[in-house]
Amino acid sequence: MTDRLPVALPKAYRLLNHGPTVLVGSAHAGRRNVMAAAWSMPVDFSPPKVAVVIDRNTLTRELVDASGEFSLNVPTRAIARETLAVGSISGRDTDKFAPGTGVRAFEGSQIGAPLIEGCLAWLECRVIPEPHNQERYDLFLGEVVAAWADPRAFRDGHWQFGTAETRESAGSGGSRSLHYIAGGNFFETGEAFEVKP
Repeated sequence: MTDRLPVALPKAYRLLNHGPTVLVGSAHAGRRNVMAAAWSMPVDFSPPKVAVVIDRNTLTRELVDASGEFSLNVPTRAIARETLAVGSISGRDTDKFAPGTGVRAFEGSQIGAPLIEGCLAWLECRVIPEPHNQERYDLFLGEVVAAWADPRAFRDGHWQFGTAETRESAGSGGSRSLHYIAGGNFFETGEAFEVKP
């Protein structure tokens, strides 16, 4: 299993603040699914909250509606093929966790939705019911109830994209977040830099 470092909940928003593609995990009544989403963001600090768009026609939406929870997982280049695949096929037609798909999951600490192996960060979320937003805009708000990060890429409350250790790991696609453009094209987070006021 991937090493995971607990992240203080007041800092959990930083795991999404740089706009990565996320994998949305869901489960209910013995069924589970994962889908890719490009539209997610942190929306509050205390308690930490996130927003994600989940289309009403997806199996993920059905499972999230039924369970009231979901996971957000921040993938890396190492699982870019799997990220594209889970965003391109329906869980109604294909078991995205079947042997041969390359998608591996493990259990969270607070929710039943799966967490996805090969990611940099994992957020366990409970839906904050907002029926109007969910029905009209497919927009879900979630309270983050547990958050984890790969210590190679996130520690002391900050992403470590510009460190020598991260640059070495990035060569294998391991320590930089993935950002979807369109048409199967992605980019990775680049070098970090600081601007002084």
